[in-house]
Amino acid sequence: MKKAFFTIVAFALSLGAFAQHDFSFKISGLSDTNVYLANYFGGKLYYNDTARVDANGLAKFVGDETKPGGIYAVILPDNKTYFQVVVNETKIVMETKSVNPEGNMEVKVSKENKAFYEYLDFVMGMQSKMTNLNNQKNVEGADTKRLDKEIKEAQTNAEKYKSEYLEKNEDLFAAKVLRTSDEINVPEFEKKDGSLDDEKRFRYYHDHFFDNVDLSDDRLLRTPVINTKIETYLTKLTPQTPDSICKEINYLLSQVADSSLMYKYIVQFSTNYFEKSEIMGMDAVFICISENVYAKDKAWWLSEEQLTDILKLYNTRKNLIVGGKAENIILMDVDSNWKSLYDVDAKYTVLIFWAPDCGHCKKEMPKLQAFYNDNKSKGIEVYAVSTEFENEKWPKFIKENGFDWIDVSDNPDINKNAQEYILSGKTTLNSLNFRDYWDIYSTPQLYLLDADKKIIAKKLNAEQLEDFIEKYEKRLEAQAKKKKN
Repeated sequence: MKKAFFTIVAFALSLGAFAQHDFSFKISGLSDTNVYLANYFGGKLYYNDTARVDANGLAKFVGDETKPGGIYAVILPDNKTYFQVVVNETKIVMETKSVNPEGNMEVKVSKENKAFYEYLDFVMGMQSKMTNLNNQKNVEGADTKRLDKEIKEAQTNAEKYKSEYLEKNEDLFAAKVLRTSDEINVPEFEKKDGSLDDEKRFRYYHDHFFDNVDLSDDRLLRTPVINTKIETYLTKLTPQTPDSICKEINYLLSQVADSSLMYKYIVQFSTNYFEKSEIMGMDAVFICISENVYAKDKAWWLSEEQLTDILKLYNTRKNLIVGGKAENIILMDVDSNWKSLYDVDAKYTVLIFWAPDCGHCKKEMPKLQAFYNDNKSKGIEVYAVSTEFENEKWPKFIKENGFDWIDVSDNPDINKNAQEYILSGKTTLNSLNFRDYWDIYSTPQLYLLDADKKIIAKKLNAEQLEDFIEKYEKRLEAQAKKKKN
């Protein structure tokens, strides 16, 4: 009997040794239902696990693997109410109520969560106090001088509490999360006339934005704070030009190990965010990331097939960025005359890819003709490339619409004798492969080139051309004036 007892105890201890996470939550007001564990990642919550709530309101998440550190949430059955949990320990015991669970939280076991909810209680109490004081100020006849003094004292006490709290709990992950979300104190830089120097203050804020952030800690990715920090830095504190954005992305990547999850996250966030941008020329950000990450085989999380697809896109797009020189195109017009894009002598050249069967083209091309009629005397030319293979409808469409610009295509004769024409120097391989080289996945596609055939705009429509050129010339004049001065 004694031997059997010790065997049972040993078996129980061995089970305990394999339980790498044991989270218990007693939630008054719940019974015989499910609650869900979710973890933050990139500012969003993702499903992680499910636990059954017993008749006494107890739910347990137990497993033989360690949960990665971060901020998690226990989501109640209504899928709306939840409370946050700092996960950085293997055992957590907490009790609360189904109504206002964070406000009624009692942490039984977990140093991290005791510290976290201590701070949370203080913040909620301070918010309530500040709301009350501000409401009193709005009452007619209020003693605003006294109330302003009380508000200032409350703010001072809050800063003192925060400073002491962070110092007392500096070894805890909970304190690191709060420090990460904290705003830095910006000095009151002044100009010679005594007014605030907002430019200096902004520069200081930008340069010290990550002072309280440990980017080397991947646990921060599983919190609601790091995504906001990175997004704010790249989209609000950085000029929205490709060069500036690329510089800051490279700075962030230089702060973390190439093998870290933080490195992966910064690359993926930057790629996805600026890929969706509607600002012209932002595809240059993708080119920059590709040159520094994908093309250098640093994207360890991608499969070989995924990396191949990205590099294929990079090799196409790198030739089409705003600011780069357009590749020459040499094709035949409807009269079988070779026409070179580089031979077009114009202040601006509208390069457009279109097809006579394209519904959008049928609407857009007449608008382009109207623009051309109004502006060709100002040094503007059009080099139109038809993407139709057979070209049966191409000459007819041109004639019917009265297009009097340069219109070319790779007609059947060219395709049949491609090698001969390339070897004789009449055309080029990229000219004949223009659909792939120029990434023609739909039509119409329009590029605006300057006198040197540099791409200065793309993804415009005909009605936007005049306004863009006007603003572009004003910008050039301003730059020339600034350089002269």
